[in-house]
Amino acid sequence: MYSMKQACEATQLTYQALKYYCNEGLIPNVKRDENNRRIFDEHDIRWIQDLVCLKKYGMSILEMKEYLALCLQGESTIPQRKKKLARKRDELQASIAELHGCVDYIDWKQNFYDEVLSGQRPYVSNLIRVNADSD
Repeated sequence: MYSMKQACEATQLTYQALKYYCNEGLIPNVKRDENNRRIFDEHDIRWIQDLVCLKKYGMSILEMKEYLALCLQGESTIPQRKKKLARKRDELQASIAELHGCVDYIDWKQNFYDEVLSGQRPYVSNLIRVNADSD
C-alpha cells in the first residue's frame, strides 16, 4: 500500500493534484487507513499513471471523468473508449504538425541570421523601413 506521499512519488503528481483527482472522483474506490488517510494499491497507482498520461494528452477533467465512467462500465464500452482515444490522438498529431512548423520557422530564421552575420545576405526587416515610403 502507498501513502499519499508515496503515491505522488510513484506517479510524479504533486500532493495537491493527487488530492484534487481524489476529490473529483477520478480515482474510484480510494481506501483509507486506520487514521482515515488515503492509501493506494498497485491498481490505483497504475490508474493514476493513466490519468497523468490522459492529462498530458490534453484531456480535460470532464473528459477524464467521461472516460473513467466508460471504463467502470466494463468491456462493452471498449469501442467508445477507442473512439475517444483516437480523437485525442488525432488532436495530438495536429498539434505535433503545428509544432514542427514552428520548429521549421525557427530553423529558417536562425539560418537567415547566420547568413546576415556572415555577410552572405543583406539584412531585411519588415519592421524597419530603409527609406521612408509614404504608402
